[in-house]
Amino acid sequence: MLGFSHEVFFEVATHLSFSKAADVLYISQPAITKHIQSLEKHYKVSLFERKGNSVSLTSEGKILLKYVVEGRELQRQLAFDITKQKNLQQAKGSLTLGTSTTISLYVIPPVFSSFHQQYPNIDLTLINRNSENILKALLDHEIDLAITEGRNTLTSVKYQFFLTDEVVPVCSAKSYLVRKKTITPEELTKIPVALRERGSGTLSAVSDALQKCKISIGDIQHKIVLGGTEALKNFLLDDVCLGFLPLRSVARQLKNGDLVRLTIPGLQIHRAFYFMQRRGSEADRINQLFIKLATSHYNKKL
Repeated sequence: MLGFSHEVFFEVATHLSFSKAADVLYISQPAITKHIQSLEKHYKVSLFERKGNSVSLTSEGKILLKYVVEGRELQRQLAFDITKQKNLQQAKGSLTLGTSTTISLYVIPPVFSSFHQQYPNIDLTLINRNSENILKALLDHEIDLAITEGRNTLTSVKYQFFLTDEVVPVCSAKSYLVRKKTITPEELTKIPVALRERGSGTLSAVSDALQKCKISIGDIQHKIVLGGTEALKNFLLDDVCLGFLPLRSVARQLKNGDLVRLTIPGLQIHRAFYFMQRRGSEADRINQLFIKLATSHYNKKL
């Protein structure tokens, strides 16, 4: 079985940073260093090369990382398979889910609650990043399961459809744009528009839809970029810009009249969300339990 020192090594190797590993594990940086030195003494090799403020794995460190990754997954499955024999609801284990902002804020919370009530001994962790960084975290074995917008062409990842979402153009109720009955796609190049940051699934969906209207993000001259759905929404509430946000994220503000949905003829922005798993881990029992419950939860609402 892997010890805590191996967990420390995994975090340092994943982040290539002693300080970030300390933050993740809630221990001091000197303690991180002590655990790494203990492993290096045990294996009689250097695991990291330190040059100034940068850290990189040695060839021996890369070998150890490969086995630690495999060992962590086996240990996780072993704990679940043994403890589920008498009672599945009392099975022990862990699930680290990585999702994009829309899913983290507006879709997953009720699913996490339901899953926790059914399987109280499975530890749940939610990591919220933009779609681009979630894919990297999955491939780096930082997370067990991911949910993001759209599909990639990577053969190392398996995709499974989850649900669909709509992105809508909105503005503050106090914006001068409310007085216009419609806004043409061409007008988007002349009015101020607030957008999500590069790497965001929402931005990608908006970009794809605009291209069908023969407009690129680069054609929008007066653009403001904000990182995160909530940051963009709060900005729009206080500004006169037009912005594109997931319908799930602004449903309450549209209902109470703080935001107004605008009409842009010919512009429809729909996107699909998918579960993502690393190839070879499709049979992961905890992942499958979560996927089944999440899918069932939202199918009930259809």
